[in-house]
Parts: sequence; C-alpha cells; structure tokens
Amino acid sequence: MLLSSLPRSCLSRSCLVARCVSPAASLLAALQPRQVTASALRQPARIQFGQARLHSTAASLPRVAGGYTIESTKIPAAPVSGTQSNTKAREQPGKRVGYWLLGTAGLVYGIVVLGGLTRLTESGLSITEWKPVTGALPPLNADDWQREFDLYKQSPEFKILNAHLTLEEFKFIYWMEWSHRQLGRAIGLVFAVPAVYMIVAKRYPLNFKLRLGGIAALIGFQGFIGWWMVASGLEKDLKTPRVSQYRLAAHLGTAFLVYLSMLHNGLNVVWPANAKLALNESKMLSKLPRLRHFTIALGILTYLTAMSGAFVAGLDAGLIYNDFPYMGNSYIPPTGELVIGLPSLNAESSTAARIIHNMFENPVLAQLDHRILAVSTATLTWGLAGWIMLQRSRGLLPKVATRGGAALSALILMQATLGITTLWYLVPTPLAATHQAGSLAVLTGIIIFYARLRRIPPSFMRVARVGTRS
Repeated sequence: MLLSSLPRSCLSRSCLVARCVSPAASLLAALQPRQVTASALRQPARIQFGQARLHSTAASLPRVAGGYTIESTKIPAAPVSGTQSNTKAREQPGKRVGYWLLGTAGLVYGIVVLGGLTRLTESGLSITEWKPVTGALPPLNADDWQREFDLYKQSPEFKILNAHLTLEEFKFIYWMEWSHRQLGRAIGLVFAVPAVYMIVAKRYPLNFKLRLGGIAALIGFQGFIGWWMVASGLEKDLKTPRVSQYRLAAHLGTAFLVYLSMLHNGLNVVWPANAKLALNESKMLSKLPRLRHFTIALGILTYLTAMSGAFVAGLDAGLIYNDFPYMGNSYIPPTGELVIGLPSLNAESSTAARIIHNMFENPVLAQLDHRILAVSTATLTWGLAGWIMLQRSRGLLPKVATRGGAALSALILMQATLGITTLWYLVPTPLAATHQAGSLAVLTGIIIFYARLRRIPPSFMRVARVGTRS
C-alpha cells in the first residue's frame, strides 16, 4: 500500500532491490543506474528539501524541486505543485558556480606568489601613487616613464638604497609592481561581476549570497591594505626603507583568507559530500568527527605559522642565524638577543610589553617564534597521520582518512625542507618565493582533506531509510 503512494518513477528494479539491503547500501544501489550531472546537493549541512518536512511514512516522503544530487548520482524527485513551485527561485548554486570560485581562488594563489616575488625583488615601492582606476594604464612614452622615475627618486628607498638605479633598471621593478596591482584589479573584476549578479538575483539562498558578499568585502579591504602597506614604506623619516611588518602581515593574512574562503566555498559546491563514506559501517565512521576537529586545529596552527613568516619577511629576519636546528651555538639564541630595547618601548614599559613588542619587532625573536610554530605544525601533522593509521588499523576510520593524512605529511615535509634550505642559502629569491607558495599549498591540502571528510547529511540518510522501509 505504501508503494502505491510513491511516484511511478521510483517503482523501478533498482528501487525494489534497495529494499533488501542496508540504508547506506540501498542509497547507492537505488541510484547507481542513473547518471545525471551533480547540481542539487550543495551544502550538506543545510540540505534544502523545498518546503517539505521529513516523515516516517511513504505517503509523506519529501518532495524536492529539481531532485537531489550526490556527486554523480541523483535521486529523482516527486513532482511539486502549488506553493512549492517557487522553490526554484532559491536553488542551490550549480557546479559552474563552484568552478568559478575555484578558478578565482587559483588567481588569488597566483597573486600571492607574485606578491612574494615583488617583495623579494624589492619592487613593491616602485609605484608611489595609488590610482585604482587610471593606474591600470602603464607609462606609454618616454615622458611618462621619466615622470614615474622622478616620483620614485623622492622615496626613501631610492635615496638610501637605490641611488645608483638607472631608468632601465627602474622599469623592471616598476613592471613587477604594476603586474601585481593589475592582477589584483583583474581578480576584483572576475569575482565582483558574477558575484553582484548572483547577490542581486533571487535565485540563490541568502546564506550563499552573504558568503559571496563577505568575500567581495575582503577583496575590497585587501586593496586598501595593499596601499596602506606601501604607504608605510614611503614615509620621509624612514631610516630603513621597508614596509611595516604589521601591515605586511595584514596584507598577506587577508590574501590567505580570501583564497581559503573561495576554495572552501567552491569545494562545498563541487564536492557537497563524500558519498563513498555512506558505504562504511557506522563503527568505521566513529572517529570522523574528532578527525575533522583535529583538521581544523591543524589549519589554524598552519595559518598562524604562515603569519609569523610574514613578520620574518618584514623584518628581514631570515638573513640572520642561517642554520638549522641551531641558532648560533644552541637551539635558542642568547637571552640578551631575545628581549632588546626597541624604539616602540621606553623605560616605563612593562615586562609583558617588552616581550610582546620583541616578538613582532625583534628579528631574532621573530625567527625563533617562526621556528617554534613551524616545528609544532610539523609535529602535529605527523602525529595526526600516526593517529589516523592507528585508528584505521582498529577499523575506526575510512580509507580516505589514511590517504589524506599521508598527503598532508608529504606537504609538510616539502614545506619544512623549503624553509630550512631557504635559511641555509641566505634567502635566495626562488627558494623564498617557493617557500611562501608552499605555505598556501599546505593550507590548500588541509581544506581539501576536510572537504573529503564530509559525510552524507543525516537528513538525507533518513530519506534512504524511509525508502527502505517502504
């Protein structure tokens, strides 16, 4: 009797077979013959079943506008009518939206690498004006080039470090900085135009629009921080012509947040859930929540390590103590070098203030902090990989966890090797730029690993159980 209340499209051989197996297996058994593009399941924690509610009888099965997709499989939807016909206006974003987010994230990755090269070639202060629109046009003739060069001659960097620079040499550092800014403008356009359309349209859910708006705000804020950082290196009274390490860390940190936000949301759309996890017994998934928590903690620690690297770069701290694991004759430099007098301190400064200021303004302590955080990140990663192998041997984690742990261990080993060799060889530009790119590669691996640990939502598994009982 319950079968008579189901849509005719569900009364197939696949659906009948599904009644005889477990809910998790019935899910894929019923769906295997059908091959449709993934477009409906987008956010596993917030599955939209139209305006229907889940019930325990077949007569009240959820009615889904447009169906429900897990990777390459799709559950056919019962026809909708009445007030449910307007659910199309709030459909989940399709895979093309996910690929757009991932592609834009790739551009952000590129600008992070280019920004590192711009800093390492000392090109970041070559353009001394902030022109968000008209600055997109480079100098077009000899007079324009001479004007830009004359402006640069007024900067502390030229007067203190580059007084010997010729116009032809200036053109190289100018093109580096101009390319960096131009790529930033391109990213803004590539993201903003589609994002504005999707935010204005009534097609997508509010929470997705809010995330797009948040990323757009971060991009705009990043442009402001970029000029704010450059302006700190153009101040007339500078004795050392370089940008503020605080503003450099803010600039790099915001770029990382933009990239990670795009990557995370893009993967949410393209990989809404790992359907293969549904085939595992419940015991094999028992440690999955804890593993996800460990992965989040590892991501936070990796981000903090990268930000400490920004202070090392801003203070040129990589040019001292070019050995590892020693710093001089010991693992820790002499105490007198760790807490020193700084221009930002005075005789009335407390001990806590002296330590905090030295952490961010003393090159020796900044490098030591980066080493400690880097070793902690590597230790946590390799410890997590060992824990994963142990739980896997006990049958408490699925196979995807083992592969992910191995991949993260390899990424951390690569990044640690790059960091150590960068120190040994006195921060050569190719190694230093690759080391900076490597930090973002590690974070990318963590985000992807977390995405592959997403289970099919419990609400969707209830649908499978209802279909099994019917």
